[in-house]
Amino acid sequence: MNRKRQGTVRIIGGRWRGRKLPVPPLPGLRPSGDRGRETLFNWLSPFLHAARCADLFAGSGVLGLEAASRGAAKVTLVEKAAPAVRVLRESIALLNADGEPEVELVHADALAWLKDREADSLDLVFIDPPFGLGLEKKALHSLVETGCLLEGGLVYVETASRAGGFQPGPEWETIREKVVGEVRMRLIKRTAAV
Repeated sequence: MNRKRQGTVRIIGGRWRGRKLPVPPLPGLRPSGDRGRETLFNWLSPFLHAARCADLFAGSGVLGLEAASRGAAKVTLVEKAAPAVRVLRESIALLNADGEPEVELVHADALAWLKDREADSLDLVFIDPPFGLGLEKKALHSLVETGCLLEGGLVYVETASRAGGFQPGPEWETIREKVVGEVRMRLIKRTAAV
């Protein structure tokens, strides 16, 4: 039986620029590519410094670790799959980020983790779950329900490009949107409570 080999993904900017991170060979895991991440972090550059971030469904952790590399104040990587958590621990150690207060790894279900967040405790959230399960809609609903994302806070949502019909809801304003290959990138902002 052929086992899928563990790949790598690299951080493209900030203090850890060029560092390669391992990617666990898990079904449904597709780390954001360099081109898409460069676009995303160009969008985020005015908002990233000192931001409190959560990378839900972290997988390889590349979105959250890229944010930490580029100056986010705190990044919480939330991942449910034990094999991915092991690889995330390895990545944090490779970057010597395990003693740094701005990077936290949480082994938990992202939706359950969101339910316990304090109001206004996050400025920026990355939502890049396995495609086709509707997890992005559930996560956005939880962010609204708990109020843990600051009003005016940003959420990056990644879906399959064919999921063009996905609408975030009236509590969200789309700031930027782009399709790169099979991925639809969307940056949305939490609007005033309705």
